[in-house]
Amino acid sequence: MDIKVGDILKMKKKHPCGSFCFEVLRIGMDFKLRCTGCGHEIMLPRSKAEKNIKSIKAIDEEKN
Repeated sequence: MDIKVGDILKMKKKHPCGSFCFEVLRIGMDFKLRCTGCGHEIMLPRSKAEKNIKSIKAIDEEKN
């Protein structure tokens, strides 16, 4: 998957606050994500994060 820092990921399951979207803060063996609804930061293993991604909104799309 082509995911970059700053991208917004829409996940299959929602965060307890009700938001489906997370901002990517760090990429590596783990993904560090920030919930766009409440600002809570979580770390997920890459395999689990990639499995649960529904769509990717790249930072380039937001600027245009």
